[in-house]
Amino acid sequence: MAKVIINKALCKSCGLCVTACPKKILSISTTDMNNKGYFVVEVVDMDKCIGCAFCATMCPDCVIEVEK
Repeated sequence: MAKVIINKALCKSCGLCVTACPKKILSISTTDMNNKGYFVVEVVDMDKCIGCAFCATMCPDCVIEVEK
């Protein structure tokens, strides 16, 4: 099973990872905010992750890491 690791401190809520995910398991949180004032990306359903790493590839700030 794949695992998505998010460095929330660096996330700036651009949403590129959300649109890149083919399984639509990522979303921008409406409650979890980092120290910079951005609502961070979160994994909605880790069990559906296929480990493609499209989210990590699209992230301009290298916030996401995918482990297989």
